[in-house]
Amino acid sequence: MDILESGVGYALMRITQELDDVADQVATNDPMALARFSEQVVEAGRVFVLGAGRSGLALQMTAMRLMHLGLDVHVVGEVTAPAIGADDLLLTASGSGTTEGIVRNARSAVSVGARVAVITTAAQSPLAALASALIVVPAAGKLDRSESASNQYAGSLFEQSVVLIGDALFHALWKRSGRSADELWPRHANLE
Repeated sequence: MDILESGVGYALMRITQELDDVADQVATNDPMALARFSEQVVEAGRVFVLGAGRSGLALQMTAMRLMHLGLDVHVVGEVTAPAIGADDLLLTASGSGTTEGIVRNARSAVSVGARVAVITTAAQSPLAALASALIVVPAAGKLDRSESASNQYAGSLFEQSVVLIGDALFHALWKRSGRSADELWPRHANLE
């Protein structure tokens, strides 16, 4: 491998190519999945966001953007998060769909009548089985080191895809709302 193939520029091109490929597949393989996901967010009384590790951080970015739209959004585990209820949506991301705490919380949400929207690589996982809306991302799981689905380390492509899907969800809902950026701006953080 020469210096160019081991450099940051080359890595950036490889990563963006993988993201382009995943985005194309998610958008075209099941466009109704994206529509169901979006409608679940719109119809929710409140949106609760739950993910572990980097997937959780990616979803927190989505939570912020949904809050900018004026939605009632809570990050699970924060001390100010209320109890989830029947009109609410639990928005989750887990590459494997088996992360114990996420599956347990999704079961709890379903038991009180809440819906669960899932982003995962594993369509046959316990978390996917609880989903009222499901987006399957064709990316490697964090334990897949075969480089067949991604050349990136661990679950990086999945986590990056969660950010892109969250931003696409926000963008679509924002445009649908007809509100300007100036109308959303007052909800932007002013204590940082």
